[in-house]
Amino acid sequence: MFENYETLSKKLGVNHPVLLAPMDLVAGGKLAAAVTEAGGLGIIGGGYGDEAWLREQFAAAQGVRIGVGFITWSLSRQPHLIDVCIEHSPVAVMFSFGDASKHIKKVKAAGILSICQVQTAAMAREAVAYGADIIVAQGAEGGGHGVACGTISLVPTVVDAVGDKVPVVAAGGIADGRGFAASLALGASGVVVGTRFYASEEAIGHADAKRRIVQCKGGEETIRGILFDMARNNVWPAPFTGRVLRNQFSDKWVGRERDLLQQLQLETPRYLEARANGDFDTAAVIAGESAGLVHDVLPARTIVGNIVREMREILGDAAAGDQRGFKAVA
Repeated sequence: MFENYETLSKKLGVNHPVLLAPMDLVAGGKLAAAVTEAGGLGIIGGGYGDEAWLREQFAAAQGVRIGVGFITWSLSRQPHLIDVCIEHSPVAVMFSFGDASKHIKKVKAAGILSICQVQTAAMAREAVAYGADIIVAQGAEGGGHGVACGTISLVPTVVDAVGDKVPVVAAGGIADGRGFAASLALGASGVVVGTRFYASEEAIGHADAKRRIVQCKGGEETIRGILFDMARNNVWPAPFTGRVLRNQFSDKWVGRERDLLQQLQLETPRYLEARANGDFDTAAVIAGESAGLVHDVLPARTIVGNIVREMREILGDAAAGDQRGFKAVA
């Protein structure tokens, strides 16, 4: 397992294969740069594609080596954003949720690594076939959009499906060194971490959103569904649904999606106003089941250091010595 860790680290040019999840409107340039400077790889959340915001976040990274991630089906509506990325020479571009084949060709032609996030073994095989350099196997425990397959079974299934063609990175429910160690044992070469970095000092997220993550007692305080996509009039293709923290809005409408559909003329403006005002009794905090493992808001450097140190303590320095690529944490 340690050879995989070292191989991916070299491929990305990092000390530790800990990747920042490209969380829309949360993973900005400041956070991405902080993760990279801590030895991982920071990835800006390109989200649904706001060119001005994207340029602003690249500038905020101040030249630090970072990547950028996109929602693929949305990117296909404004493919010029790939050119914007190439202008800034990111380490990698991460594609999630959709066929990224034509985008990958352009990215690879520019000498940039392509990362494809998948939710099934079939998706992984397809992504490898059209040239993905790295596969992220995203389990259902993760925050935001995904499908129903759990991380602990999905990761080895994807590893078996792609063989030694490309590295596989685990995502979904990983917030500490225990998750990192488990992911390596499952055959992954590294991890993508989202919710833990949402509760970081550098994350763009609202202070009350971070507070709610810290106060979350466990995965049972999250839900997966389409309520919040309905409320903000943001239709996602099947089979993707979103995981968020439960709140008053979800408690009112869960299981009553048909009723909500009839009330959208009233509920959508209320929801959008709540989001603009930071009212998270109504607006969604996009976070995964690992929120129950997050107990404080910390600098990104400390988060990366804690994750790597805990992993090493679990797996043992004797088995994972520095000579195998496990570099010291600053």
